[in-house]
Amino acid sequence: MAPVSRKPKLRILRFLACNQASAQECAGAGRTRLVGATRGSISVETEALDAVLRAGLARQRDGRLALTAAGRASLARMKAKPDPFRDQHGDTVEVEIDVDGLRHKVRRNLAESPLSQLARRRTRDGAAFLSEAECDAGERLRSDYDRGRLTPRISANWDAAIASRRRGESGGLAELTEAALAARQRVNAALDAVGPELGGLLIDVCCFLKGVGQVETERQWPARSAKIVLKTALAALARHYAPGSARGRRRGSHHWGAKDFRPSLRAPTSAE
Repeated sequence: MAPVSRKPKLRILRFLACNQASAQECAGAGRTRLVGATRGSISVETEALDAVLRAGLARQRDGRLALTAAGRASLARMKAKPDPFRDQHGDTVEVEIDVDGLRHKVRRNLAESPLSQLARRRTRDGAAFLSEAECDAGERLRSDYDRGRLTPRISANWDAAIASRRRGESGGLAELTEAALAARQRVNAALDAVGPELGGLLIDVCCFLKGVGQVETERQWPARSAKIVLKTALAALARHYAPGSARGRRRGSHHWGAKDFRPSLRAPTSAE
């Protein structure tokens, strides 16, 4: 299930903080109308409303929705924006990714990443176009790419050169920290695992944040083909990061015999 962004949940909590409301079916697919007892009505995403109820931020009693104590506390935290300008131009959501067996909480900007936009798309049967493992693999590659300082700079960093380098001393790999070097090694290992045919596409979309339409134009691919190739690349990348989930499982041995065959527990002798 794709993560629900922050803005739809905040809109629901703000509406329920003013008055109780009843949920009614909406004409739009995937939408629900909240009719307030004293304050009009709004149309919200059904998936966001379900997420609010599952998290215990609101409860439904006698056909009416009301905020819980946890919901009011969550609303207070969401209103206290640490970076209002970033939240104004972004659609952020907090997710957990697995790095070397440890779970880390990161904030993902759904409006920035083409990968997050594809994750919200649905197939014909209603399932998510990208699985959670595929999304996490793409975000992990991007995180290592940034930590390894592989993203090209737009302008020169004169301050860093003056502060960290003495006269006659060369820069380059000598200035990289151990964490940056480890991140570069993880990126190289991931690209070697998926191969050069898919690695370039992953770098363009996950790291350079190019949209699938831009990729198709630059590579002269047919329309709507980049997202299919990207899903294949992300599946291979996810297998690299979590090999036990897709490969490496030993298959049990099989023995074909007649209907009345019974295995013998007696150890064979040298004569046999």
